[in-house]
Amino acid sequence: MTKQLFTKEEQKQLKRNPNVQAVSEKAITYTDEFKRHFIAENDKGKLPREIFEEAGLNVELIGLQRISSAGKRWRAAYRQTGVEGLQDTRKTNSGRPSQKEGSLEEKIARLEAKNQLLRAENECLKKLGSTRKADVEEEITIEAKLKFELIEQTLQKYKLKRMVSYLCEVMGVSRSGFYNYFNEKSAQNRANQDEADEVVKAVILKAYHFRGRKKGARQIKMTLQNQYGITYNLKRIRRIMKKFDIICPIRKANPARRMAKATKEHRTCANELQRNFKQGVAGKVLLTDITYLTYKNGKRAYLSTIKDAETNEILAYEVSPSLHLDIALTTLKQLKKHAHLAEDAFIHSDQGFHYTSPIYQALVKKMGLGQSMSRRGNCWDNAPQESFFGHFKDETNIKACETLEEVKREIKNYMTYYNHYRGQWNLKKLPPAKYRQQLQQVA
Repeated sequence: MTKQLFTKEEQKQLKRNPNVQAVSEKAITYTDEFKRHFIAENDKGKLPREIFEEAGLNVELIGLQRISSAGKRWRAAYRQTGVEGLQDTRKTNSGRPSQKEGSLEEKIARLEAKNQLLRAENECLKKLGSTRKADVEEEITIEAKLKFELIEQTLQKYKLKRMVSYLCEVMGVSRSGFYNYFNEKSAQNRANQDEADEVVKAVILKAYHFRGRKKGARQIKMTLQNQYGITYNLKRIRRIMKKFDIICPIRKANPARRMAKATKEHRTCANELQRNFKQGVAGKVLLTDITYLTYKNGKRAYLSTIKDAETNEILAYEVSPSLHLDIALTTLKQLKKHAHLAEDAFIHSDQGFHYTSPIYQALVKKMGLGQSMSRRGNCWDNAPQESFFGHFKDETNIKACETLEEVKREIKNYMTYYNHYRGQWNLKKLPPAKYRQQLQQVA
């Protein structure tokens, strides 16, 4: 039998055929008449597939493997006992009644065991759900091995016998899986797996602590590949991180967050970008914005950056203790040292007072750049730049800095790491600078 399962619609479709007696999610039962017809036609030299197709059965839906297995089974039964071997005798020869009526004591024991299991499962779900975010809608599940252990504890506590199948059904796990989990060979396999996982854990922690930056599973995978030449499956990394509580702190989403708007309107520009961030050319689409940073004793600094939308590389940045216009002007002037900018390059920003200022716009024009702006109050029009600031705040330790100079050193260190070492999933798992070099070689 194949591993393919039939959907309810497929089961209904198969049941309409008069040669089909019954259909379940996993199997098909054919009529005795069809089995005899199959043997007769097969003896004449017809292939199993031809016989099924002539009978109006959907060969693609049933699968060639099922058809071949059924044919072999029927031929073997016919050779051994003739036509009688083709009859379905499962109900008449089951050897046990279809339903077993237990005693009152057994019924009470079953109910007590079920209640105990459900209470234990509920406690596990509470523990798993204690760290969930309020705005995340997802189903929380318990691992099968934990369910097996709960079943075993219940069996021992109530001294139950012959209830493994019932309790496995209550918990939604397989009976064979329960026995496999507790046999000696499986225990040895788990011990070997734990030993292998310890080795993988050490490798993952090496990447996790690389250059002292916080990393998630994808960042760890790229660091292992780029820095150590090691390739691990992403699911494996996530499994090990979950097993050994290797946690990557993630910022909480703030649904009420809005971009700060200047009270004084200067001249705005059209949204030339229209969210077309990736245009296949390095140095063509430049994104800029300013974010605030809080450090020791509630002090604030401000970071202005210009990012290449194609390569995600930070081309220029400036740190300042104030939001004066100079922070944007200084950042813009730093672009002069980048010779790889495209001839038709343009810079995209929000409608903040820095970018609507006549002084800023004159400098943009003088540098031969075009200018584009997001729509009012729409942060998605500059999403890649906003995303960078989010990762930046996750992966730096600005709050521990005591002076502005320490803040600047931390930012400088991070920019080197981000541009030259931090692989990115959508950049062929390469750091921005290496990805830019690849684009330039192709061009």
